[in-house]
Amino acid sequence: MAEKLNEIVMVKITLPAPKKDAFHCPTCHVYAKQHWFDMTGTGKQYRMESHTFEKFEITRCERCKSPAIWKKSQMIYPNTGVAEPANSDLPDDIKDDYEEARVIAAQSPRGAAALLRLSIQKLCAHLGQPGKNINDDIKALVAKGLPSQVQQALDTVRVIGNNAVHPGSIDLTDDVDTVNSLFKLVNFIAEKMITDPKEIEAIYNSLPQKNLDSISKRDEKK
Repeated sequence: MAEKLNEIVMVKITLPAPKKDAFHCPTCHVYAKQHWFDMTGTGKQYRMESHTFEKFEITRCERCKSPAIWKKSQMIYPNTGVAEPANSDLPDDIKDDYEEARVIAAQSPRGAAALLRLSIQKLCAHLGQPGKNINDDIKALVAKGLPSQVQQALDTVRVIGNNAVHPGSIDLTDDVDTVNSLFKLVNFIAEKMITDPKEIEAIYNSLPQKNLDSISKRDEKK
């Protein structure tokens, strides 16, 4: 499921995992070498004497120097996984759902997935679709320029399709990989349907007025 989405955004995510020497940093979101420290070990900046911390470890990203804290095999800080922040062009209510999903993603993948499915439903409505059937909405957005692979990716993560749960409900098979795919899908749809057109319009409007007048006259002749 994640592989299909990775093909769309042209990146492969290496999720944080115990004892991995490198993965995508949960803070800077860049694939980087990770340095491991036992919190009772020899790393002086992280040394703690209390036996309470014997099962805790810290990784430090070589690129941004930010730490992550692990309890046994689970990363407990930061708790947002490798999800990047919400696209700044998302409407505030969708952005709030997205950020809430980031906060709970590690502890409750199913809860985060439900919020992200709701985010996609709201995003479709914001883009002028009815917002009731994600399958139909995405099909309409594909006709307006959204890459067709997005529909395949959504089907793969059981957002649409014959076996999908209702948008916003909880699928018992939801896991961290599914949630990370949904985070990327929300931002990808926003980038293609909101950010890119806005940037193109800004470039167009920055042209000298004489060029804009010339383009306008050309279009009137068609």
